[in-house]
Amino acid sequence: MIIKEAKFLMSNTKVEACPTPDKPEYAFIGRSNVGKSSLINMLTEQKKLAKTSSQPGKTQLINHFLINNEWYLVDLPGYGYAKVSKSSREEWRRMINFYFQKRENLTCVFVLVDARHEPLQPDLDFINHLGTMGVPFVIVFTKVDKQSALKTDSTIAAYERKLRETWEELPQMFRTSAEKQMGRDEILNFIDEVNAQVQNQQ
Repeated sequence: MIIKEAKFLMSNTKVEACPTPDKPEYAFIGRSNVGKSSLINMLTEQKKLAKTSSQPGKTQLINHFLINNEWYLVDLPGYGYAKVSKSSREEWRRMINFYFQKRENLTCVFVLVDARHEPLQPDLDFINHLGTMGVPFVIVFTKVDKQSALKTDSTIAAYERKLRETWEELPQMFRTSAEKQMGRDEILNFIDEVNAQVQNQQ
């Protein structure tokens, strides 16, 4: 897939205010500071499309971007930021759950996890929660350039072992580095293939 155009559409907290659900939609989410904004900017080849920040937890809204006038990319608020109040975490939970349940054109969720860490409970809990809701997802390992390929292999193997405890079939997994432009073609080709499947079903 070639990204010819990527533009910001809107930010909001209400699913009913999101763009008309007439195109396939791909949401990106992960723990705060996992490198989500950098990955989105790498995929779209626009350095400032998604706002990056040295302060984790900056994204607090559902951010919609229109790609090639064909599909929506959604930047969702990160989870697991310790300095966020309990009430804010509960508000986030309600907003995200409502989005997953009600956004009828949501095609796939990209769950971002830091490849440098062994499986963390917040990530495993979130992945299992998606499964409970029946939301299609894939796992994206970020920052693989920060360590050896063997260490990344070890992290992925650990996730696979953990997931097999509760999952019969493992999700597709991608290795990425925003800095090295790694994984871009694989993710965009995946979206291209899914878009084609969606079109064939219409």
